[in-house]
Amino acid sequence: MPLKYAIHGDLNLVYVRYWGVTNVAETMEVFGQYSADPEYHPDQRHLVDLREVVEYERSFPELMKLQARKADTVTRSRAPTMMVYHAPTRISLTMARSILKSWDGLGAVVGRIAQSEAEALSMLGVDEENFANLRKRTA
Repeated sequence: MPLKYAIHGDLNLVYVRYWGVTNVAETMEVFGQYSADPEYHPDQRHLVDLREVVEYERSFPELMKLQARKADTVTRSRAPTMMVYHAPTRISLTMARSILKSWDGLGAVVGRIAQSEAEALSMLGVDEENFANLRKRTA
């Protein structure tokens, strides 16, 4: 499966990394695992790393089904969920824009796109320079 997540409870953050060719079905499966994880909390901020994506499923109807399922979860939050997409490549930027477009008008998500790791972390108020330092925090 070309994605995985790690919850950083001390930062109130879930880090999601995609790579290779992604599709909606696998995203739905992993999101289900995340939302059932004992460390899950509806107020967690999301850092979504798309830098290693080489292609993605471009089915807007399927994406909307996924977002409807996600909306059931993120609307449990007391405030809109902050989601930052790290999208430094052309394909990752296109994917991030498509995802953000699918959230339009729902008010459940505050979405941003970052071109660098430091920018993404700064948008989330995380005092780290890169994503590797997040992994070291739990090691």
